[in-house]
Amino acid sequence: MIQEGQIVLFKFPQTDQISGKLRPALIIRETPGSYGDWLICMISSQLSQQIPGFDEIIREEDVDFSQSGLKISSVIRISRLAVVNRKVLLGSIGNIDSERLMSIKKKLSKWIMGT
Repeated sequence: MIQEGQIVLFKFPQTDQISGKLRPALIIRETPGSYGDWLICMISSQLSQQIPGFDEIIREEDVDFSQSGLKISSVIRISRLAVVNRKVLLGSIGNIDSERLMSIKKKLSKWIMGT
């Protein structure tokens, strides 16, 4: 069962629609309706890709890192979003804590609202 805050594996596409590589992605929220689609964001081990003040870094010393299933410190790239059907998500490797998820949702909401 897919849940908000889970980290799953997904073949995240490039912005030019070229097929991407298998990487972790964060489940943010199920979209409205009965389609079984989810809003997700990419996770990368390339910390230099972080957009300061927007993207979220999860570090090995963070309290929720051990439950994340990630191998090394990574950036949760809130700026790299996709809506995908649950059938293409390749299983959960872990999850982040509810406080971090709420922080990510707030950042995303503020960005969308332009505040």
